[in-house]
Amino acid sequence: MKLQLLSDLHLETESFDPEPAPGAELLVLAGDICSRWHGYERFAGWPVPVLVVAGNHEFDGRDFDAAAAGLRGLCQRLGFVMLERESLLFTAADGQRIRVLGSTRWSDFDLYGAAQRERAQRASEYFMRLMAGQRAGRALDAAAVRDEALVCRGWLETELQTAPQGRWNKTLVVTHFAPSLRSMDTRYGAQPGTASFCNADDDLIPRADLWLHGHLHCRHDYLVPRAGRRPSRVVCNARGLAGKGEDIGHRPLLTLEL
Repeated sequence: MKLQLLSDLHLETESFDPEPAPGAELLVLAGDICSRWHGYERFAGWPVPVLVVAGNHEFDGRDFDAAAAGLRGLCQRLGFVMLERESLLFTAADGQRIRVLGSTRWSDFDLYGAAQRERAQRASEYFMRLMAGQRAGRALDAAAVRDEALVCRGWLETELQTAPQGRWNKTLVVTHFAPSLRSMDTRYGAQPGTASFCNADDDLIPRADLWLHGHLHCRHDYLVPRAGRRPSRVVCNARGLAGKGEDIGHRPLLTLEL
């Protein structure tokens, strides 16, 4: 099965006209498509199913729970499938059954271990202010994000422990936040703020055949070895901001084989 991956389009400010990739059977939108949400309308009537996992900027300036419900409603109206701690069984044209696991998978700030967690959370305060989110009448801070992240991590870990037993052939994981420090943006390197972009989910990656993510405004495509099996593949095809040159090298028609 071939799929198309797009993320971090930031259509609230960026000029970008999405086009269907030839041969793709599924379009995956891995978050930060449009903080104002109107950019999602550009994918209405897409010729193949559209799968959405929310990014952090979809929650900008909003109540967390109201935003999650509102974005889901928009996706339903447009005919998309939104996944948040949910799975989907997709049957490809060749008969393969693909289990798709989707979650934003927020930062738990444990990228460098528990001893560095507080430092990582302090570094996230800048991003929290930019996001300006709320939950239950309180500002969405690093502690609240970590609580949500741990729920995401627990769900994903449980799902990935489930054996196929003939129900599916391959597993695809879609998150917005990156699953490994290997996905860091090399422009900034490994610093406390990197824990606001990457999680230490390296132990989970080998349980998936393909792991897609966004959030980092750079591209990644790397393999994680698995004993006796083909390596797991991790791919990010984020576009980023043209004003910063982050779109250079972006492949809008990239297709991935699963």
